[in-house]
Amino acid sequence: MTPAGKDLSRFSINQETIRQWSLEELAEGCTKAGVGQVGLWREPVQKYGVERAGRLFADAGLTVTSLCRGGFLTAVDPAERARALDDNRAAIDEAAGVSTDTLVLVSGGLPEGSKDLFGARERIADALAELAPYAAERGIRLAIEPLHPMFASDRCVVSTLSQALDLAERFPAEQVGVVVDAYHVWWDDQVAAQIARAGAGGRIHSFQLADWITPLPEGVLLGRGQLGDGSVDFRALRTLVEATGFDGPIEVEIFNEGLWARDGGEVLAEVAARFLEHAC
Repeated sequence: MTPAGKDLSRFSINQETIRQWSLEELAEGCTKAGVGQVGLWREPVQKYGVERAGRLFADAGLTVTSLCRGGFLTAVDPAERARALDDNRAAIDEAAGVSTDTLVLVSGGLPEGSKDLFGARERIADALAELAPYAAERGIRLAIEPLHPMFASDRCVVSTLSQALDLAERFPAEQVGVVVDAYHVWWDDQVAAQIARAGAGGRIHSFQLADWITPLPEGVLLGRGQLGDGSVDFRALRTLVEATGFDGPIEVEIFNEGLWARDGGEVLAEVAARFLEHAC
C-alpha cells in the first residue's frame, strides 16, 4: 500500500512495455517489484513455448490478463481468409495455454486496392461468427480493440468504441467484447457514452493505458508515451470505466523505443509510479 491509499492491485504491465526483457526476466522482475499481473504477446510466447510460458507465470504467481493479438480478419481472398481463421484459432488455443481469459483482436486494415470500409467490417463480423463459439468452448473472450483512425487503412478498420460495439453486440457478451484503450479512444467526443454502453452490456473485456504524445514519430506505431507525458486524462477515463462496475485489471501497454533502450527494472518501477500518480 502506498500513501493516500493507492496501490498496484489493479495494475498489469504489458510485456511490450518492457520488450527488452525475456519472459523469464519479466516473471522475475514483476515478482521482485510486487507486480502481480502481466499482459503477453503471442510471438515471444510461441518462441518460449506456450505450455512452458503458462507454467512460468503460474509458478511465479502471476496472472496473465490478456494475450495479444488475434484479428486481421478483413481479407477478401478465400485462401487468405482461411489462413486468418486458422491463425486466430491458434491464438485462442495459446490464450488458453497461458491461462488468460482474454484474447485481444486487432481487426485488420483494408485489403490491398480496396476502399470498402463497410465491407471490411462485415467480414470481421463473419469471422467472429466462426471464432466466437470456438473461443467460448475454451473459456476465452474475444476483445475487439478499436484503433485510432490513423491506423484504419493498414491495421484496423474499427476506429471507435461505437464501431467495435456494433460488431460485438451481435454475439453474447461473454464471447465478444471490447478493449477500452486510452491511447486510441481519448479523443472521441462520444467516449463517455460508449464506455457506458459497453459497461451496461458487460462488454469491457480489457482496459489499457498509454499516453498520446506529439509530435508523433516516423512510424507512428511506436508513438505511445509514458503515462503523464501527453494529453490523456487517465483518471477521468478510469472513472468512466469504473462507473460501469468494471473492476478488472488495468493494463499499461506502451510501444516506445526510448523505454525499450533503458533498464527493464527501471522502466517497470517508473511505469508503476506513473500509474499511481496519474491513474489512481
